[in-house]
Amino acid sequence: MDVLVMVEEQPPEHSSVLAHVSSVPSPLTMERPSRDVVTLYGIPSPESLALALAAALESRRSADDRADTVRHVGVWPERGAVGDAAWRDEETGQLVTRDLQIPLAVLAETAQALLLECGQVIRRLVGGLLMADWPEGTRRAVSFSFTPAPALASNAAATEAVLAVLREAEGLTYDLEEN
Repeated sequence: MDVLVMVEEQPPEHSSVLAHVSSVPSPLTMERPSRDVVTLYGIPSPESLALALAAALESRRSADDRADTVRHVGVWPERGAVGDAAWRDEETGQLVTRDLQIPLAVLAETAQALLLECGQVIRRLVGGLLMADWPEGTRRAVSFSFTPAPALASNAAATEAVLAVLREAEGLTYDLEEN
């Protein structure tokens, strides 16, 4: 799973949204995997990043993790993650959409598990986003990858498989991207 985490200083006006999570499907050539783009609002923290990553994982599960699915969810402190998923039906070519709603309790549980098992990696990512020496005018963004895909079939097995991959991610590489 490729993830790009970006920081926006202000949430959309008159909104309490903590983050937005969107997926970018892989191209037809499948040379690149699909990517989840996480936009955090305000000052990032390990907890806010873990909650947004939990929304990315849970939205993949909710949308059956199809390669051509476009997902977009917002994460709110009082509502959990709310959004939708869309893809083309292979037989009819029609656009299929599904509403996604992930309760805050589910997000919080997944986020807590991520923090317990790989909090150090998450804190390093947040540290990269908070570095004071970003060039003026650049967007704060960190890109990283991990591979939870084979175990996304069931909720409990998926969480454990993701955590196992992240536990081994001590050598995790991430690039600071200037956009």
